Amino acid sequence: VQLQASGGGLVQTGGSLRLSCVDPKRTFSNNAVGWFRRAPGSEREFVAGISYRGARTVVADSMEGRFTISRDNAKTAVYLQMNSLKPEDTAVYYCAVYVGSTVGGIPRYWGQGTLVTVSS
Repeated sequence: VQLQASGGGLVQTGGSLRLSCVDPKRTFSNNAVGWFRRAPGSEREFVAGISYRGARTVVADSMEGRFTISRDNAKTAVYLQMNSLKPEDTAVYYCAVYVGSTVGGIPRYWGQGTLVTVSS
């Protein structure tokens, strides 16, 4: 599995970004996918996850209502729509693929990350 994350950048507080995670080899259609992030000096934290068909999603409490995860299995892509961004959302965001079809545990495959910077 090769994951390519993109869509990061610099945005002002209150702005929006949409991150994309694509698997060019189209191998994660049957797997749950998650987004994680690591802020400078902090541990990696879970952001959101989506089951293999997209029927179930979960978003971390601190991002609930602002972030939405979705997927397009025809394109083997997973998206993270981020609205009402705050400076504390500044981090490198990673997409990751779980071994199974549901979100849970530690993903096996990780993308290279995309940097999101929110200015105040």
